[in-house]
Amino acid sequence: MQRYGAVIRLRPERRAEYLRLHAEVWPSVEQTLRAANIRNYTIFLHDDLLFGYYEYVGTDHAADQARIAADPQTRQWWQLTDPCQQSLAEPDSGHWWAPMQEVWHLSEGGTA
Repeated sequence: MQRYGAVIRLRPERRAEYLRLHAEVWPSVEQTLRAANIRNYTIFLHDDLLFGYYEYVGTDHAADQARIAADPQTRQWWQLTDPCQQSLAEPDSGHWWAPMQEVWHLSEGGTA
């Protein structure tokens, strides 16, 4: 399992719309994410920043991401959600959400 985190800015004037959309995410979008080996996907909000976290349980992240991007229902969903967001990713990086570097993780186990 691999953990991924990313950040994006929420446009203040679209905040209510974004929150309304995510109160009822389309089941087809959720199913596409599950089929692409995404687990425990969570989006957190702080002021005007959205932080996304998910766990990837597959073996080819790039291929699964391409499958998500090719899904017609997901593309329609993004047509609604993308205008609510302002990317913080490096220009020409190919990312909409800016990837974050994991700097620490508390695991289930540990040393005693």
